[in-house]
Amino acid sequence: MSTEPVDLTTALDTFDALWSPRVLARVNDHDVRVAKVRGEHVWHRHDNTDEFFLVLSGHLDIALRAPDRVVTLPRGSVFVVPRGAEHKPSSAEGATILMVELTGTLTVGDRHDPLPGHVDVTTGHEL
Repeated sequence: MSTEPVDLTTALDTFDALWSPRVLARVNDHDVRVAKVRGEHVWHRHDNTDEFFLVLSGHLDIALRAPDRVVTLPRGSVFVVPRGAEHKPSSAEGATILMVELTGTLTVGDRHDPLPGHVDVTTGHEL
């Protein structure tokens, strides 16, 4: 990881792939990741870690099970999905998001539905 400042706009301009996060920085044992999203991800859960979301542009919906509800996040909103909560992010119009997750956390969690081709299974790509 670089010890230089990272310009968020420049970082987002370096990739176009959807649902394929890039690691901006590491803070202790957590990755700070950015991603471009559109359409639906997959139902999944992270058994041992919370997942932090900040919407940078657009809006993001996060469907949750138990209890069934949808959290709608407009630009500038923050939400934490608690560890073990089954969830499915989506964005009909598209969004850019920043996430904070334990380093090594897979984008599809520990348990997930069958994976569609547009979902990148990764622990985050380097910029």
